[in-house]
Amino acid sequence: MYFRSQRKLQGEVSLTETLETGGDGNSLSLMDVLAVDDDLLEELDTRDACRKVRRCVQTCLTPRERLVITLRYGLDERPPRTQREIAAQCGISRSYVSRIEKRALEKLGEAMEGWEP
Repeated sequence: MYFRSQRKLQGEVSLTETLETGGDGNSLSLMDVLAVDDDLLEELDTRDACRKVRRCVQTCLTPRERLVITLRYGLDERPPRTQREIAAQCGISRSYVSRIEKRALEKLGEAMEGWEP
């Protein structure tokens, strides 16, 4: 009877089972080897926040504001550009780029208000 019950458990492995014991007496368990990173939830929250910001950029901003924010913060999968570079590309002054950026960030802030990761 004992051997039959043990055969059923033959394929099962405990996470706390000791795999190896070092010379200093510390044991290594399967749980130590299979440990999961604790930042998984933070990574998911960050991904959700990025998705929401991109959606807000597309829906809440005017085309010019969208262009400035996209270029300024590298939302086009390219490195972020300076205000001076954006001004040269758009044919406007750097201070005007700054005003557009400030207004767009205020709109995004209002759209994101109340959202918690």
